[in-house]
Amino acid sequence: MPELPEVETVRRGLQPVLEGARLTRVEARRPDLRFPFPERFSERLTGKTITALGRRAKYLTMHVQDGPVLICHLGMSGSFRIETDDDSETPGVFHHERSKSTAHDHVVFDVVAADGARSRVIFNDPRRFGFMLFAEGSPETHPMLAGLGVEPTGNTLDGVLLASLLKGRGSPLKAALLDQKLIAGLGNIYVSEALWRAGLSPLREAGTIARPGKKARQQSERLAEAIRSVISDAIAAGGSSLRDYMHTDGSLGYFQHSFAVYDREGEPCQKPGCGGHIERVVQSGRSTFYCRTCQS
Repeated sequence: MPELPEVETVRRGLQPVLEGARLTRVEARRPDLRFPFPERFSERLTGKTITALGRRAKYLTMHVQDGPVLICHLGMSGSFRIETDDDSETPGVFHHERSKSTAHDHVVFDVVAADGARSRVIFNDPRRFGFMLFAEGSPETHPMLAGLGVEPTGNTLDGVLLASLLKGRGSPLKAALLDQKLIAGLGNIYVSEALWRAGLSPLREAGTIARPGKKARQQSERLAEAIRSVISDAIAAGGSSLRDYMHTDGSLGYFQHSFAVYDREGEPCQKPGCGGHIERVVQSGRSTFYCRTCQS
């Protein structure tokens, strides 16, 4: 699944084309993706002006004037591409190229900008695990978004808040960080990276960094800073560039080349003076990568 940085870079790629533009035509080429499209899907969007393109955790939100909010999830293989009057090709150099077959083009948005420029935004999803749903009113009350935790961006997530979220939890630290009701949008890759930066083992009990005392307080502060920085760095670098993910312009992100532990089993730890090696263990059916020498 695309993680938060991937979804945010998709949002930023779509924003200049969609925000302020009018939807002149919306076409759903099949009745469903992971879920059926909402009733009167095309009718309720056509003719509307897009006022804002947002993101909550791993979900994109498209706000339209006097209409519903469109909630979109990319699923495992979903992507958007932008076609304009001047360029009908998708630019970019691909490391793992995604499908361009029109058989997988499931939703087409034709838009016209305030200056008259016309564009077409196409949602392509070979595995059809993505979805598009409507929220009536605030998207925060929609079942898909209600109950999501704090965003791991900005300064809201600090050591004090993180400690309060993890206090008394006996589950492994990595598992707790993946709980979307605590912190929204964190995924397997960036949790592994953040824990390495903070020098904390993914196997330790989550509540141990919320105990009274200076040591635990420092650990929670280090981890909060590591989470914020790894997400910020990934967004700046353009996501993780894993298979089945690309930007809206067709190019791939390159943060995977900066991974310190993820998918580096057996390699020397990159932390200066550590001398350890990256190990892989399985937690809840998912791969965890860490260095037992410098992460405790």
